[in-house]
Amino acid sequence: MSRAPRALPVRSLLAFLAPLLLVVGLAACTKDSEDPGPGETLPDGATLLTESASAMAEVETVHIVLDINPAVGALPIERAEGDLLREGDAKGVIQLLAGAQLIEVEFIVLGDRAWLKYPTGGWQPAGAITAFYDPSAILDPERGVANLLSTSTNATTDGAEEIDDVDTWRIKVDIDQDAANTLVPGVPDGLTGTVWVDKATKRMVKAVVNSPASGSTQASTITLDLTNFDVPVTVSAP
Repeated sequence: MSRAPRALPVRSLLAFLAPLLLVVGLAACTKDSEDPGPGETLPDGATLLTESASAMAEVETVHIVLDINPAVGALPIERAEGDLLREGDAKGVIQLLAGAQLIEVEFIVLGDRAWLKYPTGGWQPAGAITAFYDPSAILDPERGVANLLSTSTNATTDGAEEIDDVDTWRIKVDIDQDAANTLVPGVPDGLTGTVWVDKATKRMVKAVVNSPASGSTQASTITLDLTNFDVPVTVSAP
């Protein structure tokens, strides 16, 4: 008889809901990059980031998907996906490595409470998530993705690209550590990345963040995709 995967410590797992809820990257289907046509000038990267920050500050709900390559940390997340409301309620699934085994854990966050469901067994209370991380920060205009965009520097628009049938501008950026640390505590300095901004709505639909090696932490690439903006989402206790 095969043994069920050992349940991971709830306290440790909750600590990893931070990157989940920041960035919950689906490797988006993309077309080849488009170079500007003859006489066409690419829009200013800094202006696009300002416009995108304003657009993201108005978002009430979003579907977020995260891929981390390679998975890092004591409880390495490889993939995570979920729906998030502005006030911080969320639900979804994370895939992580437990030893050599990939397992899937469902989660629900409602107010300051959380529940987890492992591959075997039912839902179990996970205590107050705000003791570890405040998911309401993500869509907060002053602390969340909007702030991450507005504080990024050295923005350079380097092309146009279609992401899941959405026409976007692709922008290279340097990411402010303080802004990133609000969303993913403990990230190192020296973050660089690329963001894709919807040409029509100016919402950020994708981001790729390059996290450099630091101490015992290896370099990693975090890919984020955001869809279903302002689609109604219901989160309820299990």
